[in-house]
Amino acid sequence: MRNRKSFVTRIFSPLLLTASFVPAIAVAQDDGALRALESEGAERNEERRESQGQVDEVHEDTRRLIDEYRAELKIVEGLETYITMLDQQIVSQLNEAEILRNSIGEVAVIERQILPLMARMIDGLEQFVSLDIPFLPDERSKRIADLRSLLARSDVTVAEKSRRVFEAYQIESDYGRTIEAYRAKLALEGASFDADFLRVGRTALVYRTVGDERLGYWNGKGWEPLPSSPYRRYIEKALKVARQEIAPELLTIPLNTDNVEAL
Repeated sequence: MRNRKSFVTRIFSPLLLTASFVPAIAVAQDDGALRALESEGAERNEERRESQGQVDEVHEDTRRLIDEYRAELKIVEGLETYITMLDQQIVSQLNEAEILRNSIGEVAVIERQILPLMARMIDGLEQFVSLDIPFLPDERSKRIADLRSLLARSDVTVAEKSRRVFEAYQIESDYGRTIEAYRAKLALEGASFDADFLRVGRTALVYRTVGDERLGYWNGKGWEPLPSSPYRRYIEKALKVARQEIAPELLTIPLNTDNVEAL
């Protein structure tokens, strides 16, 4: 019996020892599996962080590309608007070019008509001056001669020729609204004298010779002398008004041999 009991003890002792180690092995296995899981989880978290970083980087690149694309779209829209405006300008310029071509063709026709017209205007101006009262004869004759010379020049445009002709007409027109005093030569009785002339519009032209101070006026046909009294006082005052030496005032000047008018 004793031996049997010892045998049983020997048999169960290893079994008990084995049984006592089973939980420890299981715990050890669980710890290993847990550490493996933790390690795997950490690795996955790291992979996720790397993946998220890559996603963020791709997102930033995508957003940057989208912003650049939108900016380029705005530039393209601006260029399209600019091109549209240029197309409109080109159409407008083509229309203007067509108008200019037509105008150039018309200019030749106008030039053929306007040059003879200006020649007739100069002839008319010359005739008018010859029939007018004889003030500033040299200046007015020279102006007409210059116009004829200008009309024959090829280096002067038709526009400039027209301007000069109309300017001459304007000058002659202004003579009728102004008063003027000037000194010039007077041909009288076969002799030439220095004289002070007074012109009041085209209403009166009076002279006073330098030196002997003879007086006279243009009666429409020729020079007619005036008596010293009372005309000397009137003419001297009128000459001062015309030279702006005194303030303007009412003038008394001879209009013809039988009539003295206050102007």
